[in-house]
Order: sequence, then structure tokens, then C-alpha cells
Amino acid sequence: MKLTLDEELIRLVSDQAKLAEQVISAELELETAKTETAQFQRRYYEMVGRFYAQLDELDAQIANAQAGLSPDDAAAQDHAQAAQEQARKSAEEAGLIEAQPLPPPVITPQLKQAFRRAAMMMHPDRATTEPERLRRHGLMIKLNLAYERGDQQAIEKLVLEFIQDPGMREVEDPELIADQGVELRVLQTVRRTGQLRRRMDEIQEELQEKKQSDIYKLKITIERAELRGGDPLGDLAEQLLQELAERRIRLEEIA
Repeated sequence: MKLTLDEELIRLVSDQAKLAEQVISAELELETAKTETAQFQRRYYEMVGRFYAQLDELDAQIANAQAGLSPDDAAAQDHAQAAQEQARKSAEEAGLIEAQPLPPPVITPQLKQAFRRAAMMMHPDRATTEPERLRRHGLMIKLNLAYERGDQQAIEKLVLEFIQDPGMREVEDPELIADQGVELRVLQTVRRTGQLRRRMDEIQEELQEKKQSDIYKLKITIERAELRGGDPLGDLAEQLLQELAERRIRLEEIA
């Protein structure tokens, strides 16, 4: 049975609302994955990552000392140069991690609820004009950053600013909506649904990329081991401390 235009509009609006909920859930999943990865990266760095940087620095010092003892040995000179480059990269990575703001120690249900509420209100795909979409996009960036910091107060402040700015809200005047006509409303709904589908594809692609990253895979491996009662990071830290002690002794012997 063929639907009337009014019935088709009702169906499209219902489908759009369901898709909008799915997009917000996907946005939350993506931001949670980013935040949890940042939490793990910080924990990994503090427990073992900084020791790797120290090992690379000691290896560079040892290689330089050995190269100094054999100035005509091209292999020793190349090894020293490579060790110095590795130490530089490790120190640079450590500096980047240390410069990042601390992620929240835990993602609370209240934080997730605040994010979901804010995202439903200000998501760019709810915009009716291009300038409004751009303004909403800027707000979503701020919202994501606030969530990654665990700053619920900042999220609530963004919501308040949004509510108080008439230019950021959709037109909900029933008479204006009625004046648009069913045909136009069908076209608008189809356009918005297309925007939501494109955004869903972007989120899924970014989430898949995040889950394929080395740090995310390491996070999953470590967490699974910890659930089984292991302490892989603690064990690795002890091993690295032993290696650091051995490197320092070796450096003293060469020097």
C-alpha cells in the first residue's frame, strides 16, 4: 500500500529521530574510546614508558662513548648516530605525553549523561543553516574536549550558553513549520537523514582507526591480563629498572 505524503513524512521523521539517537550514542562511544585510551597512555607512560626513554638515553650515551674509543670505526659511528636519534625521538614523545592535560581518572555515568544531553542539543546535523552548522560544529569541538578532560562543569556551561543564544536554536514555531509545506519538510528530513548517515560513517571509520592503533591494542591486552589477576605493567617496570641499573654500570665501565 502506497503511503500518502503526510504518512511518508511521519515515517521519515521517525527514522531520522532513531538515527539521530544512534549518532549521539556513536559520538559518545568514540569520545569514550579516546578518553580511555588517553587514560591508559598516561598510566603506561608513568609506569614504564618513561623508563624506555631513559634506556634510550643511556644507550645513546654508551654508543657515543664506544664511538669515541673507536673514531675510525664507521659502524660504531653509525650506531652512535642511530642511538642518538632514537633517544631524541623518545624524549620528544615523552615531552608530548607530559604536556597533554591529565585525562579524568574515571568516566562517570553523570559525565556520559551530560555529554549525551549536550550533544543532542547542539549537534551540527540539527542545524537549519550553514552559519548555524558552523557554530554548532565549534561547540561540538569544545564539548568533546571538555568530555576528554572529564570537565562536567564545562559541559554544563556550554549547554547554558547554547540555551541562552537564540541564534543557536532551531526554529520550532508550528505556524512557520506548517507554512513550509509537506513537500519541503520531506526534502528537509531526507537531507538531514543523509547528513546523519554521513556522520555515522565518519564516526565508525574514526572509531575503527582508533581501535586499530598500537596503543589501543596494547590497552586491551594489558587490561585482559589484569582481569586475570596479572600485573604486566608492574612486572615490566621491574624488568626495565633492572636494565637501567645494568646500563648505568656499563656506561661507568666504558667511561
